[in-house]
Amino acid sequence: MNPSEWFTEQVPSAGTAFSLKIKQKLHEEQSDFQFLEIYETETFGNLMVIDGCTMVSTRDNFFYHEMMSHPALYTHPNPKRVWIIGGGDCGTLREVLKHPSVEHAVQIDIDERVTRLAEIYFPELCESNNDPRAELKFIDGIKWVKDAAPNSVDIIIVDSTDPVGPAEGLFGEAFYRDCFNCLSENGLLVQQSESALLHLKLIGEMRDAMSNAGLSHLQTLFFPQCLYPSGWWSATIASKAELVAFRESDCANKPFDTIYYNTDIHKAALAQPEFFKKAFSL
Repeated sequence: MNPSEWFTEQVPSAGTAFSLKIKQKLHEEQSDFQFLEIYETETFGNLMVIDGCTMVSTRDNFFYHEMMSHPALYTHPNPKRVWIIGGGDCGTLREVLKHPSVEHAVQIDIDERVTRLAEIYFPELCESNNDPRAELKFIDGIKWVKDAAPNSVDIIIVDSTDPVGPAEGLFGEAFYRDCFNCLSENGLLVQQSESALLHLKLIGEMRDAMSNAGLSHLQTLFFPQCLYPSGWWSATIASKAELVAFRESDCANKPFDTIYYNTDIHKAALAQPEFFKKAFSL
């Protein structure tokens, strides 16, 4: 396909590729950390690409942002303090701040340019950036967690890129131990955990590292995300205490709108495929 007409992300190790027909390239730059591109596509609105990998599009971002936030916030009994590590497009921050119980949400992304480009090309994702409960920090999230005091936070959402480059350290046992140390009694960690179809080994390594760090109560949830390799994505929730029950009644009466997430989706996302159960003896 003509690269001037199509953006294609190839995954050679999986023998797959995903393409979107583009109208034009809107922007490109090399930040201090990564190469950023913005395209206008024919059917998916604007598209952000980082180091050649699709990150977010106007059309389908709601799957990811809703599933990275609401299942965890409706599992915690009373989430007040939330940190988002990564998440520079600000969509997860917007979803977190829909919850009235949240008193303070800190987004920590090492690359400020991701957020500044999102403000221009994805303004709908950034509409809560000026919420008085929101705080944006452009620093190293790994160091932020390492330096945090015990009992500092109720939920940590790791909204990261793939485990390469700046995000590599966010998938290791040392980082999870630091998360364990600063989480409150019922605290939760939720991290995007790639595709179970293509990255089962990585998910296993993540789950082992979380368990070894003391975050031994795990739930992996699944959701569609056609922009990402295989079109089927996951997030893993980890806790040092037994995961409390889903606050189904609160979710059913949520005081905000969603596009994808609801009580039935929450419960369905936690159904474990047979191959996944066998892989991890669930």
